[in-house]
Amino acid sequence: MARHAIIMGVAGCGKTSVGEGLSRLTGIRFMDGDALHSQANIDKMSEGIPLTDADRWPWLEAIGNEFAQSPEPLVIGCSALKRSYRDRIRHHAGAPVCFMHLTGSRELIGQRMRNRRNHFMPPELLDSQFATLEPPGADEESIAIDIDQPLDAIVARAARYLRGQDHD
Repeated sequence: MARHAIIMGVAGCGKTSVGEGLSRLTGIRFMDGDALHSQANIDKMSEGIPLTDADRWPWLEAIGNEFAQSPEPLVIGCSALKRSYRDRIRHHAGAPVCFMHLTGSRELIGQRMRNRRNHFMPPELLDSQFATLEPPGADEESIAIDIDQPLDAIVARAARYLRGQDHD
């Protein structure tokens, strides 16, 4: 019962690692939503400047459009921090989208961000990410997955959720 899904969460929570692992395990195509950011957005974040909602709207619409254009199930990594962002994605997808929220402590995610290389999002923006975060509500199709466990366990739980075998 695979379907369209967003792997969501603050920067550094492991969206790409989980998405790539999920793709290998299930055969469902994974796309890193960062690839859909405009160069202006990437430049802004690289300079340590948080994006505004106006900066994000075209990016979120592009993500929703990827779902709309995909005849097969698709998983995209996207922060999707606010309800309004998730609503925008769902609207442009024109089909149900489930959200897999990767959760973890500020300390754990901060350490992971400091250890990664060649990424445009600096650790200094993590506080703004946590300040913006609105976890999915009870009325949104979603699951919270704690990232303080091995990657294989996170990927396995995400796969069970996509198959309809695991719900919060």
